[in-house]
Parts: sequence; structure tokens; C-alpha cells
Amino acid sequence: MRRTAFFLSDGTGITAETLGNSLLTQFEGVQIERVTIPYVDNPDKAELAVARINTAAERDGAPPLVFDTIVKQDIRNKIMASRAVFFDVFDTFLKPLEQQLGISSSYTSGKCHSINEFSTYHRRIESVNFALDNDDGGRQQDYGKADIILIGVSRCGKTPTCLYMALQFGIRAANYPLTQEDLDRPGLPDILLRHRHKLYGLTIDPFQLASIRHERRNNSRYASLDQCEWEVDEVERRFREFGITSINTTHFSIEEIATRIMDDVGLVRGVA
Repeated sequence: MRRTAFFLSDGTGITAETLGNSLLTQFEGVQIERVTIPYVDNPDKAELAVARINTAAERDGAPPLVFDTIVKQDIRNKIMASRAVFFDVFDTFLKPLEQQLGISSSYTSGKCHSINEFSTYHRRIESVNFALDNDDGGRQQDYGKADIILIGVSRCGKTPTCLYMALQFGIRAANYPLTQEDLDRPGLPDILLRHRHKLYGLTIDPFQLASIRHERRNNSRYASLDQCEWEVDEVERRFREFGITSINTTHFSIEEIATRIMDDVGLVRGVA
């Protein structure tokens, strides 16, 4: 079965896309082509969107699924004339909320993903810059400002997790790779011991690690299974020795890893 899903908005489309994708992942065995059309904010753009929807309906032999967060009623009326099944995010949730809160919604597009509060936006950007500056053991003098320091072997997911926590939650996350030189010595580097309470470990299945490293340095000692197994064993032994909470990243997405870390540590989101 093939269906097309459209995510329409007079803003970025991120809200419709996020909610729609979350719902669609619950249905297996259906081939779904996803199409996002942002900034449908005038009649001409609405007509173009309708044409794309109707073309997909003709091709698939079934009405497309349309998830929309369009606010302007005249634009919505044009879209509603297309050959589709509609899932209106705003109507589904805003009406009950208005009843419960006893006030009317502002029905303003793009508020969730615009710069409504400069301080919040600044915190997010500052956190991303912090994660970039403190990647792979950089700027160790800034560890005192970190909310968390991720440690683990090279290529176990530290960098993308730090960047995700920074951009999504405003967390100042640093990361430090435990290298061959570090693992040849007992214990942990002094800089990490000075910030022991901020450490969180990432580990990974050695076979997965070898596969990832082969993409970076094919047929090298760095990517060999023996080396990967030794490094993972050594790192996990140190996690146990120093009582460092850790997570195995092998079967988790970056989003899941970041959320589990924040829940384990009790980190407070810097941004909503």
C-alpha cells in the first residue's frame, strides 16, 4: 500500500511534521511518502499545494493524508477543497484547551518556532556554541561551566548527543574521548576527576563501533574489532570503578540517548 502524507503550515511546518510523523510511525507495512510544504500563507501558495495534493491522489489512487497547522481560514478553505483526508492539529487540540482555560487562542502562526523570548533563544545558541567549543576534550578550562560532561570511546555518539541537548534543551554539554593514551593509564584523567559529579558515560557494542570506525578509517587498527573490544572493556571497567552512570548507545537514537541522560541525571531544561 502506498499513501502520501502532506505536512502543511503557514509557518515552518515543524509542528505538523513532528506530530504527523509521530502518528505515522505507529503504522507498519504502509509505504508513505512524506511531503512538507511550509509557509502556505497566501491564496497562490494554497492553490499550488492543492495541485500537489490532487496529483498525489491521482497517482496513489487514494486520498493523501494532510496534517496542517494553517491558521487563516481563507487559506484553509482553499486547502480543504483538495482530494485529501485532513488532520487539523489546531482544531483538534485548541478548541478543548479554550474550553478548559476559559479564554480564546490567539491563533497566531509560527509562535512555537519563532524568537518569542530573546533570552531563551540566546540560551540555545550559547549552549550550541559551548558544545562545539568543548567537543572532543576542547577547552577543558570551561568544564566548570558545563551542565554535564559525556565520556566514552571515540565514535560512540558523544558529539551528536551534546549538540542535540544543546539545541533542543539549552544544556551546556561537553564531551571527552577516552583515548588509547588515557586507557593505557589507570583511573581517569585528572581533569575528569575534578568534575567527577558531572560525568556521564556512553558505551557501545564493539561490533557496531568497528563498523562505524571502518567508515572513517577503513582497515586501520583504530577500526579493528580487537581494538574496539579492548577499548569498550576498558571504558566500562572505569565506569564501574568510579560509579559513573552510563548508557549503551547501540540501539538508541540520539533523541532517546539525550532524554535518558537528562532523566538519569535530573538535568533541568534550559529552554522550553
